[in-house]
Amino acid sequence: MNILVVEDDARVADFLLRGLSAEGYRVQLARTGPEGLALARDSDLSLLLLDLMLPGLSGLELCQTLRAEGRQVPVLMLTALSNTEDKVSGLRLGADDYLTKPFAFEELLARIEALLRRGREQRPRAASLQVADLVLDRERMEVTRAGKPVPLTAKELAFLELLMAAPGRVYSRERILSNVWGTNEDPLTNIVDVYVRRLRAKIDDGHPVPLLKTVRGLGYRLDAAPA
Repeated sequence: MNILVVEDDARVADFLLRGLSAEGYRVQLARTGPEGLALARDSDLSLLLLDLMLPGLSGLELCQTLRAEGRQVPVLMLTALSNTEDKVSGLRLGADDYLTKPFAFEELLARIEALLRRGREQRPRAASLQVADLVLDRERMEVTRAGKPVPLTAKELAFLELLMAAPGRVYSRERILSNVWGTNEDPLTNIVDVYVRRLRAKIDDGHPVPLLKTVRGLGYRLDAAPA
């Protein structure tokens, strides 16, 4: 998932760059409105994280320009201004959501995931997912590796589908817990690690190339790249 952050405050920009990168997103950074517009036009973006007050071209003007050009990338606006008029103006000019500074990083992640999920729901859903020789048939909810069936429980399937939908993306334990078990699950539980061991035993044991990898200090990813 590619996110473009357009933010002129160096402290906030660095915070967003480090935090979103740690969550597995590919992040580009622009410091001015014109630079952000150029990157938004040239990049294959999943989401635009856009500050309202920018040098050279405001966030509102940037958003309005992209929408006038027919670009439908989801836009999440960030601003220190909290009055209703500014929020309404941004939404009317094409922003999809609004977040007022200061904000909790977990709330930002939740809003980003909601916008990305909305975008996925609007696109046709792939009938199957494949990573190397691991295949998930979404219609039958059946998994094979090297052509042989892999029996999985419902939660194991949900976990695996999450990872296979974005090969190579690193998912933190917290993100996995929220997506597979829901936000009410105890964040201190070790259930994610338990299910990682179960999945490895079922999809990797006996195969020359392990697919489910631990990224130390960050979480887990699924791909065929070297560990």
